[in-house]
Amino acid sequence: MHLTPPAGPSPRLPSPLQRVRDERFDRHGVRLLLKRDDLIHPELPGNKYRKLVLNLRAAADAGHDTLLTFGGAYSNHLRATAAAGRLLGFATIGVVRGDELAGRPLNPSLARCRADGMRLRFVDRATYRAKREPETLAAILREAGARSPYVIPEGGSNALAVQGCTALGEELREHTDVAAVACGTGGTLAGLAAGLGPDRRALGIPVLKGGFLDADIKALQQETFGAPTGNWRLDDRFHCGGYARTPPELLAFAEDFERRHGRETGLSVERLYVAKLLYALTALSEEGAFPPGTRVTAVITGAGDTPAQSSTSR
Repeated sequence: MHLTPPAGPSPRLPSPLQRVRDERFDRHGVRLLLKRDDLIHPELPGNKYRKLVLNLRAAADAGHDTLLTFGGAYSNHLRATAAAGRLLGFATIGVVRGDELAGRPLNPSLARCRADGMRLRFVDRATYRAKREPETLAAILREAGARSPYVIPEGGSNALAVQGCTALGEELREHTDVAAVACGTGGTLAGLAAGLGPDRRALGIPVLKGGFLDADIKALQQETFGAPTGNWRLDDRFHCGGYARTPPELLAFAEDFERRHGRETGLSVERLYVAKLLYALTALSEEGAFPPGTRVTAVITGAGDTPAQSSTSR
């Protein structure tokens, strides 16, 4: 399945791989590469395409006409699901964390969802936390008024999403030693690590604080592959205070990276995920975390048009 209408652009796969010369890496003998998954599709960039494609195929094969999924007020996953629904003819429902948002003006992310036809349902935070419990999910479905929708979990992370992301690792296997990705729910890292194979390492940079992702990623790999892979790790030091927290030093870093490399790469640094990833890799290089000769690839999972919010929590 291609996530495009008949007249639309085809997905760009494999996504481009760009070498970046940056003195903060070069002086340590480290080669920095950018895996430009943000260029896969203009409406479904990055890991969103990879995580959704098999889920959408499963929904279509099972005869579902409605997709229901979950996310916060600035969720890229909600935006991608809404766009996919518009492109492929699915109705979409987005369950949004925070009933205090109901009745307020929509932020740009949620406004884009609604423009793409997504019905937004705001739930209180306690209900949202319990959304995986069968009774809570059944109540959400009843209140949403959807008959037998195809349910995609928060962030799109399930076994089908993990399978879709193995292709990312396979594309990088012969070109990198360490592949790094910013993590929200962990599905991309779970698939990336499996696709890389045992002789390459995957590094996850969580954008949320809390330290819960390790167990989630192991569970996703167990469900998808029968056992966790042993070639990945997380570094929890670079969330900058939590999801959507973008302190001045992070924004300054992103702007500087664009000045250094924007002309040669065409990259606009997305602030909520990609900026934290690139900041982390730069700091790790300066710390000597990568031996000389290491090829380090930053997976660019999204375009740089997401609003940078300094006070929004996940």
